Amino acid sequence: PRKNVIDFLGLPMLAWTIKAARESGVFAKVLVTTDDQEIADVAMRYGAECPFLRTSKADDFTPVSEATIFALRQMERQDMFFETVVQLFSVCPLRRASDIRRALKFHRNHGRGFTVSCSRFPMMNPWWAFSMDEQGRGSWIHQDALTSRSQDLPPLFCPSGAIWIGNIEKLYQENTFYGKDHVYFEMDWVNAIDIDTPEELELARRMAKIYGIDSHAS
Repeated sequence: PRKNVIDFLGLPMLAWTIKAARESGVFAKVLVTTDDQEIADVAMRYGAECPFLRTSKADDFTPVSEATIFALRQMERQDMFFETVVQLFSVCPLRRASDIRRALKFHRNHGRGFTVSCSRFPMMNPWWAFSMDEQGRGSWIHQDALTSRSQDLPPLFCPSGAIWIGNIEKLYQENTFYGKDHVYFEMDWVNAIDIDTPEELELARRMAKIYGIDSHAS
C-alpha cells in the first residue's frame, strides 16, 4: 500500500501529520497536496483541506520542493496567498505539534529564508562510515577521523523531512528549501524519524511504543 495511508499505530500514516499540524495551532490552512484521490479522501477525513489534485510534479523523480511550489501556485489561482509555508512530510508520523511550534519560533527568531529539520545520529559513529565495493573492500568517508577517539569527534546531523519552513517568495526564487541562507532546526531523533523503508517503519513503530507515543500525544 501507499506509505501515506499505510496503518501506523491505528491511523493512516498521513493522519498523524495532519493531527500534529492541526494541534500546533499555528496554521491558517492545513492543506494536503496530492495527485491521488485516495490520499485526498484520507486527508479530508482527518481534517485537512484538499481543494485540488496536483496536476503536475507528481512523479517519483520531482524534488519535493518543486511539488510544493506547484501546489502554492495552484492555491494562488484560487486566491489563497501566504508569506510562509511549512512543509510536513507524511512519512514522519512521530513529529509532534510541539515540534512544529518550536521550529516556527526558531525560524522567526533567526530571520532566515529557510529552516530545515534535522537530528543527531543517535547510534554507531558516522565519522567511521565507509563505502564498500563488490569485493568487500572498504573506502573510508572521513579518513582523518580515524586517528581521533570517538568521544572527541563533534556530533554529526542528518536532515529530516519532519519540518521544512520557507519564505514563499524566496522559495519561488531559489526553487528549493535548501536556499543559500537556510539553517537547521534540531529535533529529537525519535520525533524526526523519516520512514522510507520497511525497516524504518518497524523502527518507528517500536520507538513509538517504547516512548509511549500514541495518537493522543502532542
